[in-house]
Amino acid sequence: MPAATHDLLDLDSLLTEDERAVRASVRQACADLVLPHVAGWYENGDLPAAQVRELVGEFGRLGLLGMHLEGYGCAGMGAVDYGLACTELEAADSGIRSMVSVQGSLAMHALHTFGSEEQRQEWLPAMAAGERIGCFGLTEPDHGSDPASMTTRARQDGSDWILDGTKTWITNAPVADVAVVWARTDDGVRGFVVPTGTAGVQTPTISHKLSLRASVTGQVVLEQVRLPGDAVLPGVRGLKGPLSCLSEARYGIVWGAMGAARTALLTALEYAGTREQFGRPISGFQLTQAKLARMHQAWATGTLLALHLGRRKDEHGLRPEQVSVGKLNNVTAALEICRTARTVLGANGISGDYPLMRHANNLESVLTYEGTEEMHTLVVGQALTGEPAYR
Repeated sequence: MPAATHDLLDLDSLLTEDERAVRASVRQACADLVLPHVAGWYENGDLPAAQVRELVGEFGRLGLLGMHLEGYGCAGMGAVDYGLACTELEAADSGIRSMVSVQGSLAMHALHTFGSEEQRQEWLPAMAAGERIGCFGLTEPDHGSDPASMTTRARQDGSDWILDGTKTWITNAPVADVAVVWARTDDGVRGFVVPTGTAGVQTPTISHKLSLRASVTGQVVLEQVRLPGDAVLPGVRGLKGPLSCLSEARYGIVWGAMGAARTALLTALEYAGTREQFGRPISGFQLTQAKLARMHQAWATGTLLALHLGRRKDEHGLRPEQVSVGKLNNVTAALEICRTARTVLGANGISGDYPLMRHANNLESVLTYEGTEEMHTLVVGQALTGEPAYR
């Protein structure tokens, strides 16, 4: 469907020619590599490891992995470029965007920002090329929104470190070559570079998911894992390390959610224009037009918010509460757009022949991960009032 049909505000005019080219290349890659298969991956609840390797390799060749980082084989592109890429990836599927986001904004960002030069040289070029896959271990079975209470521990034994603990709901874990794991030490929370082939490391898959089914999710189980002294990330101590990485990933979600929303809006527009009831297309009925108008309004508003945050990030950087405003608004808006679009399709909306239920179910996870709706609400509330209300 032509962009003019849904882009009533001419939002494309706010992008540069280069930015539109980035978007077009990622959109084409998703059309070639993801869209022909993603419904099957989702229905089967399985994205085979060999397929993950192939996708990551292709994304690496396109320069999408760590594309907003400088050096070490990374593309060094801007925040808006990265956001547009996230939009196109999530327009295909949230799980595919998560794969790229965890690789670049979490694992690679942690190494790039806090790692030693030796750690960067060892891992980043291969990760940027898609030759190695990374994951990021912060969430634990009993500690999600309160990472300060983590129980994973690292203790020194001579010049080595010994790690024990479990991280859960870790995207890419079962196929990862390296995990950036955050653990409590006698000197506060520290990050560790953990090759997954190290003795004592297990990365079992989490099964029976009803959301993000086209995504590989698992645990990182650490049992007396011995690492050399130089496995620790030297550039940070405390929770500011992992939380700053999460801000990078949340920024991508602000854009990505609007990709899922756009797919839902376009699906509803196309369906409403061809589905006839009572002798004419349902797009000609007032209640259907009201739904389409509200969906467009929410999508356009969220896209403008994402672009504003992207321009600010490129020029000045973003404060955490600004990212929280974006994630809170855009994910909740995208979820409502998908639900409304489903009603436009009626019973057909629940069919796997259409992407609406897949996107809606995926967004239920996006709503929760990397900061729940409640936690981002409280971040915004504290920024507005100056009063913390977490307890």
